[in-house]
Amino acid sequence: MKRRILSLWFPRLAAERVLRAEPGLADRPLAVVADRRGALVLASLSPAAEVLGLRRGMALGDARAICPALVTRPDEPHRTEAFRAALRRWAGRFTPWVAEDDGPGGEGLLLDVTGCTRLFGGEAALAARVEAEAADLGLSLCLGLADTPGAAWAVARYAGAGAAASHSGDAIDQEARATRSRAQKRRWERGGAPPAPPGPGAPACRIVPPGETVAALGPLPVAALRLAPEEVAALQAFGLRRIADVAALPRADLARRVGPAVGRRLDQAFGRVPEPVSPSRPPQVYALRLTLPEPVGREEDVLAGIDRLLPPLCSRLATAGRGARRVRLVLIRTDGRSVVREVGLARPADRPEAIRPLLALGLGEIDAGFGIEVIRLEAIETESVAARQHRGQLAVSAETGAERAARAGSPESDGLADLLGRIGARLGLEALVRLHPAESHLPEKAATEMAAAFAAPAGAWPPAPAPRPILLFQPEPLATDGQRPPATFVWRRRARRRTAAFGPERIAPEWWLDDPAWRSGPRDYWRIETEEGTRLWIFEAQGAEVPRGWFAHGLFP
Repeated sequence: MKRRILSLWFPRLAAERVLRAEPGLADRPLAVVADRRGALVLASLSPAAEVLGLRRGMALGDARAICPALVTRPDEPHRTEAFRAALRRWAGRFTPWVAEDDGPGGEGLLLDVTGCTRLFGGEAALAARVEAEAADLGLSLCLGLADTPGAAWAVARYAGAGAAASHSGDAIDQEARATRSRAQKRRWERGGAPPAPPGPGAPACRIVPPGETVAALGPLPVAALRLAPEEVAALQAFGLRRIADVAALPRADLARRVGPAVGRRLDQAFGRVPEPVSPSRPPQVYALRLTLPEPVGREEDVLAGIDRLLPPLCSRLATAGRGARRVRLVLIRTDGRSVVREVGLARPADRPEAIRPLLALGLGEIDAGFGIEVIRLEAIETESVAARQHRGQLAVSAETGAERAARAGSPESDGLADLLGRIGARLGLEALVRLHPAESHLPEKAATEMAAAFAAPAGAWPPAPAPRPILLFQPEPLATDGQRPPATFVWRRRARRRTAAFGPERIAPEWWLDDPAWRSGPRDYWRIETEEGTRLWIFEAQGAEVPRGWFAHGLFP
């Protein structure tokens, strides 16, 4: 059986994803703007924007000059990739062999339809059905069907000179004094960007009959070989515009002048070198669903349903060596509406007793309406869980106090992780931070804040040359009696008398950084205890740029 490959190209993928999310922009010119080497350019356009003469790669300022009413949205590659993953699942209804296109620009899928076309009435009928379903999804689509992935990719994007000739003169790069029609033809031959998708009524599918790959690819530009821009430019420098020109050259001379990639791509397109279509592995989903025989509305009944779903869900996670970091609970009511709750965990967990208390929080505040009939539980974010060696009672009892304290504060401490998870379920995990030592001798920079749920507890802190206060604040000036250290001083509008003093400890600024707070130069720090029992951390500024004086900087317990 002859191998047949179908290439799907979505030339407006990013823009049409935005149009699906914001239907009100369907009749307005829309452009997705991306940052390319510090310049804002148009990365994707809607059909209404292309009609006005805008093109991909145009600077945003030039596009604004042509169309002041242009609506722009920032490029979000992660959302576009997620949308393409959804399209990959949609394409699975035509063949089980669906892979994402790894050619220049992406925005496409490759389908191995060998032996599948007869199920849809032939190749033309299959292409028509794919086009119709893509149109129902609101997507522009160009198809190419050939014997190899390279040939299908090429004809989907570059076959049909009429498509290129249908461009307006403002949508192409003008050359010298050539006319618009000649300039369009030259740009297409020189391997510029693929032509825009055909307009309404134009054929969007290009089918290459079996065995005619060489004849179909010969007239196409060299960019149809899925080459890098520098390789296309190198071929153009030798006057090679079409694939037929490249195929006629000796392979050794071509590799010596341009590189081996051109010959490899040429052999892949002609079928001389095998190029498999490897289907992307679907993501693992850890989810369970429970359909209740009768609608329920009490908190106890919902918890009973969660208790039935959690053990098998955790069993799946444990079998895969994964732990849940975020769990989603979906309660579907009888009126079709859904109540969604998400909880985050401070560490990956695969134990029901670690997840259930978080899901139970706030269940009493859920509006069940006329009843809940479906409960769905899903671990939407998971991480690998490392195995831990069990420690017997004899080993635990032989631990020293320091070892026991270190183990209690280690990442393996289940009690601390559960506590962080419960607090995070109420306040949000992003509100919980822990301090980690930093590489700085300045008191303000000796510690850095890190998310408690995503950072392991710090190990041993580096010893400080002298005790440090538990509370630091911005330096506050003191009115002193002139002694060193001061015997009496005024702090926060109250006169205070020193009873004890320890110091001094000199701390110099980081000379390699210009910190405005340390332009006072070196500081001599003292620990002062007053008659009221207040223990302060004060310093004397020694710099020349800032007047000398005494300041309070911290408070000891």
